[in-house]
Amino acid sequence: MADHAISDDPEVQAQLDRLATLSPGADILGLDRIARLLERLGDPHRALPPVFHVAGTNGKGSTCAFLRAALEADGKSVHVFTSPHLVRFNERIRVASELIGDAPLAHYLERVLDVAGGIGASFFEVTTAAAFLAFAEHPADAAIIEVGLGGRLDATNVIADPVACGIAQLGIDHQAFLGDSLKAIAAEKAGIAKSSAPLVTQRYPESLFPVMIDAAMRARTTWFAMGTDWDAAAYRDRLHYRDARGRIETPLPRLPGAHQVENAALAFAMLRHQQVVEVHEAALKAAPLWAHWPARLQRLERGPLLAPLPEEATVWLDGGHNAAAGQAISAFFTPERLEGQRLHLIIGMLANKDLEAWLAPFAGQISHIYVLPVKGHEHHAADRFAKVAALWDIGCSNHDSASEAITAIASGGDAAPKLLMAGSLYLAGEILRSNGQFPD
Repeated sequence: MADHAISDDPEVQAQLDRLATLSPGADILGLDRIARLLERLGDPHRALPPVFHVAGTNGKGSTCAFLRAALEADGKSVHVFTSPHLVRFNERIRVASELIGDAPLAHYLERVLDVAGGIGASFFEVTTAAAFLAFAEHPADAAIIEVGLGGRLDATNVIADPVACGIAQLGIDHQAFLGDSLKAIAAEKAGIAKSSAPLVTQRYPESLFPVMIDAAMRARTTWFAMGTDWDAAAYRDRLHYRDARGRIETPLPRLPGAHQVENAALAFAMLRHQQVVEVHEAALKAAPLWAHWPARLQRLERGPLLAPLPEEATVWLDGGHNAAAGQAISAFFTPERLEGQRLHLIIGMLANKDLEAWLAPFAGQISHIYVLPVKGHEHHAADRFAKVAALWDIGCSNHDSASEAITAIASGGDAAPKLLMAGSLYLAGEILRSNGQFPD
């Protein structure tokens, strides 16, 4: 899938232009191309600090954020590789706890692209190689690597000896690459298991137990499952975590949504089930309040995009785009949080996503759907959303931009409207840019 990355820096943009001409027109999963590319670069992936490798359908980015928060609260410097970016390409690569600058980013992309001829490496594979090269050439105490797509055949899975492998929530997504059953998807995610690392997962239905047991046996490692080997819950406004080493009580995550309790707990479990990187309990207690992950039920500030809205308006942004994400996001909007109102939903969604499955949990919570294009990508047309709106007996309108939708809401006369802008991380990036909120 093309990322259509652009940069305000001409040197970075020059390399992104080269990348656009080099990459194949479609993603083809596999480790051959990335292995050959890294070999030409001197195999930088073999010179990384201790790696925490994270997969999952939903929640893997948030889990990475909690891992980073705990490690940094313990005074450690951390390399982080995540995807996609929202506004700036630089967001994908954090070197020793700092976002990579434009000059070094251009430098590492250039070095990778200079040796990539004839391989047909994808956008993600080149980006992965650039990140690993940067990480290998700068010291850090640990590295957090987020899987791009799936796990078994993802470019990041060339890492042979992580210290912990974690898998967050599983759900149906990217069926063309991963299969259309939860068992098939679970098997692909569990393909990151390695003999050097515990395989730590969230709570899964019993039907997936054989998949996880098989993956752990093949990798010659041990599976540590939530609900069996460790557990966590929110109780009286605190996060309560327990495993064989004991119990920990921490503040609830600052990141909104009940699902973030499990993501934070997964990060704790990954840290506590490995033996290489020491992390003190005090750092785990700080992590829920330190962690930040944009476009996940993010409360937007009053910037240029939101300026037409009344002062009392409340706006949330989320890039979740599959059925499980829809359930988690809708659960956040309790009657108490909505204060008797319904949401104005501003949404754009890629054509390969199941919009009905995402929307279903929001029945009764939405007053009007404002449909946007996802520029540069194939996306669902307004009539698909209109069919759902008709079933719910609510309004649906088509808009060329988020600004146009905001203006329509502002003109409606609601003194304190509540808005959710959602459906795509690509759209979320456009919204953050338009509102002057740049992830840091």
